[in-house]
Amino acid sequence: EIMDYIIIVAGGKGLRMGSDIPKQFLPIGGKPVLMRTLERFREYSKDIQIILVLPEAQQAYWHQLCQEYHFDVEYTLANGGQTRFHSVQNGLAKVPDDAIGVVGVHDGVRPFPSIEVIRNCYTTAREKKAVIPVIPVVETVRHLEGDQSKTVPRDAYRLVQTPQTFDIQLLKAANRQPYNDGFTDDASVVEAFGYNITLVEGNRENIKITTPYDLKIAEVLI
Repeated sequence: EIMDYIIIVAGGKGLRMGSDIPKQFLPIGGKPVLMRTLERFREYSKDIQIILVLPEAQQAYWHQLCQEYHFDVEYTLANGGQTRFHSVQNGLAKVPDDAIGVVGVHDGVRPFPSIEVIRNCYTTAREKKAVIPVIPVVETVRHLEGDQSKTVPRDAYRLVQTPQTFDIQLLKAANRQPYNDGFTDDASVVEAFGYNITLVEGNRENIKITTPYDLKIAEVLI
């Protein structure tokens, strides 16, 4: 039977926030960021299997938050790894090896992917096998080389978001590659495996919450 999965990776140490609490646990609109992220995927589908990847050192605190907020979204927990790549590997290990369907990978600190974007990513991945949501670059972009810089055509660039969605068997195969520093996201892993990536339109609200400024924007978006 076909079963879809989402691996939500929350490995942040929260250093850029300047707070001791990792940013995925900070409240927006009175509820921790990470809970909002999980709820969004549950809202998209009551059947999707949610896998949450969290550093072991943060799991007790997370369980405490879940009790405090009476959080009841069902998910499977996996341990965070040394890098994002290894965290995704740990999450992927919770997906049966013979599973058929689509698996998404999403940043725990992106609570606002639209349902439409999530659906589009999953639907497109059934046919295209490797899909990422992107948005246009609205600022002017300069390329730096040494102490020189020049403007590059921003139309030639896109900003990448998550969820990045893949055929389960494709992502499992790609994740068996030895790790290298070029693996900045899951698309780069699949690309290194020799597979083309399909782009779909993301949504501008789908911000990654990494700074105190982002938290303020998130409050407004709520």
